[in-house]
Amino acid sequence: MHIRLAILSDIHGNPIALDAVLADIQKQGGVDSYWILGDFSAIGYDPVGVLERVTNLPNASFTRGNTDRYIISGVRPGPTLAEAQANPQLVPGLVELSANFAWTQGIIQAKGWWNWLAELPLEVRLTLPDGTRALGVHAAPGLDDGPGINPTLNETELQELLAPAEADLVIVGHTHFPLERRVNDVRVLNLGSVSNPITPRLQASYALLEADSSGYKIQLRFVDYDRQAVIEAIQHVHHPAAEFLTRFMRGEKISSWAQ
Repeated sequence: MHIRLAILSDIHGNPIALDAVLADIQKQGGVDSYWILGDFSAIGYDPVGVLERVTNLPNASFTRGNTDRYIISGVRPGPTLAEAQANPQLVPGLVELSANFAWTQGIIQAKGWWNWLAELPLEVRLTLPDGTRALGVHAAPGLDDGPGINPTLNETELQELLAPAEADLVIVGHTHFPLERRVNDVRVLNLGSVSNPITPRLQASYALLEADSSGYKIQLRFVDYDRQAVIEAIQHVHHPAAEFLTRFMRGEKISSWAQ
């Protein structure tokens, strides 16, 4: 038995970046199936376009991300109203955040995707032909939110985050920062993100996994896309958080982790 699996995360309503990734997958020979690990629609200019694309992929499995849950639940990452009242400097951020998610919620509900997002599972699992147990989840085993698998974790902290995994290979997104670590017998790969880049390369990233009875190999791939076209699309839809979104595309949201 031979498996070819493409694994993506954090598309964030950006079909231009998604289309570039899907084209690269075909250039690499295509795959048998897909995992998409959450954060589909929010913080992007086309919340439904990406859902239409990924749900048309063959043999696709999905998990929820924190922003998918925010859309459905009304929960927000902050600042809270109380925090903004205590510190008026936070008010513009709160207003922008509220408008951002309200805009996305309205489109999701109007286009009939509410139940699909609401029913997303937390994780996806697969036993590879060689017996390797693979787990896909948005942030960390058992979690769609929190600090995630990030470069600041020491070995003890990483071990604690991976403890609930019951897997040999853990694949995550969430932080938008690609990395690979190993602790004890568990290998963990962070995919980075398809959209809203925070690394200097400003590319979409995803993983290709190939496996058979002799073992597996997994490769992170980085793909260019037309960020200026994304900026123009953001402006065209009059997105309420247009300036925030375009800062990603201009390379103005590079993480301190990349320094």
